[in-house]
Amino acid sequence: MAHIPQWLAWAREIHSLSQSGLTYSQNGYDLERYRRLQEIAAEIVAAHSEITREAVLESFAMQPGYITPKVDVRAAVIQDGKILLVQERADDKWSMPGGWADVGENPSSMVAREVREESGFEVNVEKVIGVYDANRVTINRLAYYHAYKLVFLCSLKGGQACTSNETLAVAFFSLGDLPPLSTNRTTRAMLAEAFAHRDDPARSAAFD
Repeated sequence: MAHIPQWLAWAREIHSLSQSGLTYSQNGYDLERYRRLQEIAAEIVAAHSEITREAVLESFAMQPGYITPKVDVRAAVIQDGKILLVQERADDKWSMPGGWADVGENPSSMVAREVREESGFEVNVEKVIGVYDANRVTINRLAYYHAYKLVFLCSLKGGQACTSNETLAVAFFSLGDLPPLSTNRTTRAMLAEAFAHRDDPARSAAFD
């Protein structure tokens, strides 16, 4: 798996430090310094991408408080030797159904809902098969927030293929005949791990 570029690692760390300072400091002079650190983080991102400094700062402002990783959930649904993938409208490539976790919903309900909304299928959520550090996944270079990716093995129980406002197509693929993958969402290694769990129900969850 590819590592994130050094400039992005620096920007993330500076942003995290500045956000913690803004959250806990009550000293006016220190608060000004932490705001400047936040601006520097935004300037680093803007200098290496198409996003503007102002847009980065606006995004920072949407997530106040102590910085923690975001959580992405994915469903590995295997049926008749093939795995369910959806074609993402965002980049025309394919991934396991899933997305950012929502507040107030438990993980198994969340991943089942994502499958239903993105593919039209109903599933039973069986087990966690992997917990990945998204820093080590090939990610979009503008994804400057740290994230964890949780992959669940699921079994098909009903429904029928149906696209959504986020997906262009829904299909099952064998591991030897995969379409172009949306690698910031799903990698071949994750799919291989899903098939390994299908073959060995006692296999331990993969983790970084």
